Amino acid sequence: MSTSSTERRRAWPVPPVAPSRPWRALPPWAAPCTAALGGLVTETAFPSKSWWPMAYVGMALLVLALRRNSIPRGFIAAAAFGLGFFLPHLWWADAAVGAPIGWIALAALQSTAVGLFGAAWVAVRRTRFVARHDLAQVAVVAILWTAVEQLRGRVPFGGFPWGLLAFSQTDAPLMPLAAVGGTTVVSAVTAAIGALLAVGVTRWMGRAPAGRIAIPLLTAVVLTFAPSLLPTPTTAQSGTLVVGAVQGNVPTRGADAASQARAVAANHVGGTRALLRDAAVGALDLVVWPESASDVDPRTDDELASAIDGVARDAGVPILLGTQRFADSVRYNDYLVWTPGSRGADAYSKQRPVPFGEYIPYRDFFRRLSPDVDRVGTDMAAGGETGVLDVPITALGRPVRIATAICFEVAYGDLIRESVVAGGELIIIPTNNASFGLTQESTQQLAMSRFRAVEHGRATVQVSTVGVSAVIAPDGAVLDRTALFTSDQMVEEVPLRTTLTLADLLGAWPGRIIDTLALMLLGTTVFRRFRERGGR
Repeated sequence: MSTSSTERRRAWPVPPVAPSRPWRALPPWAAPCTAALGGLVTETAFPSKSWWPMAYVGMALLVLALRRNSIPRGFIAAAAFGLGFFLPHLWWADAAVGAPIGWIALAALQSTAVGLFGAAWVAVRRTRFVARHDLAQVAVVAILWTAVEQLRGRVPFGGFPWGLLAFSQTDAPLMPLAAVGGTTVVSAVTAAIGALLAVGVTRWMGRAPAGRIAIPLLTAVVLTFAPSLLPTPTTAQSGTLVVGAVQGNVPTRGADAASQARAVAANHVGGTRALLRDAAVGALDLVVWPESASDVDPRTDDELASAIDGVARDAGVPILLGTQRFADSVRYNDYLVWTPGSRGADAYSKQRPVPFGEYIPYRDFFRRLSPDVDRVGTDMAAGGETGVLDVPITALGRPVRIATAICFEVAYGDLIRESVVAGGELIIIPTNNASFGLTQESTQQLAMSRFRAVEHGRATVQVSTVGVSAVIAPDGAVLDRTALFTSDQMVEEVPLRTTLTLADLLGAWPGRIIDTLALMLLGTTVFRRFRERGGR
């Protein structure tokens, strides 16, 4: 007797994906609580604690919390993980705004993205193959998690790639993978290790044989430590530079520090003179100041131009410095190459201004929600040029092309890659952390700078108005660093490098592959669900 195609479709069994018995006994609130704990644990893997193995433990708790098969419950549990992570991780936003609304709104928005991961993971896990193979589930977790990270790094308003799992691994054996595929690869492997731990725990609770329990755990160990065997070259390829970095400090702490622009500029002039007293005569090749070192534009202010010219002549080397440029009712965040008499002829303008921090999107709408939006009086506009500066270096007899990204731009991997591919031999990250007080924002940023150093095989200097400033070797090692809210200077000889890493050569392809795989998984899930329902 034959069976119609419609009857065959309806007869296909839905895969048996009910959770194992230990999970059935748990009350509904256990999943979001477990996930929230996982978020809190994961946050300890980031600065300032930097307990990097906790990222694996936190991800394992999230995967375990998603054992139930309800898509809405998966969303809620994963969003709880997001809140557990982002509320402490982004605490600095409260210090910057001076009111909790910005901090809570930002944490909630990012947590919603994590919730999408939970919903997608529960949906995909129901498919026949994934449901029956634990190790396939590990791959799916890694793909979907990384795809969601990339999504929140793009939208809304240009995205917010802060708190990527990859940035928790700057002290971990996984770090050399940054040069292979950037944050995409490191985040995916970190998520996979956490999922492997969850598989081991699930098999143990299901009383599986010891061998089956050991397989995912041993795989997690191999994934954790094998990348440490990858080389991370640090030798100079096109010479070296002796760089002096000046952290001038601000007169007072708080979000209004930018209003004291002349005093901040004077601090950096004074800090440079202190640097010259300590450095050997003729030892320096370059002096770097931070973002907002002179928010009164010295290109149009004769008094500041004279002061900076004077210290540049005494140093005998170029000075890189951050300032603000006002034009057509907007402002630009510029980083200048200053040589005596040049008036900062070469400059880079920040390409990714921070929404709600440096400009207000849909100002009229958001003003109805909070009048605090008008604290940003003049919106910052985006620059359109790649972040490279050609800096004349007398000792080398040639200009050195320096890659630069200003402040939060360090989180956007595509910007720095463009600068390195365009010929950047050294990376400079000027930043202004004065608004964030004694929070961990500056050390989180330092972790990103260390990651970028390894990703691109370039020495990197993060220089801040108030700290933390640091000089970083191409393998991510911190050669020197400063404390918060101090006036300090650093002098280090750093290598110039020209070789492109595999991450540079691959560019956006690892991310595209992850996005494609995630869309295929979701598309297949929707298609099979449609067929299982008989096309109704």
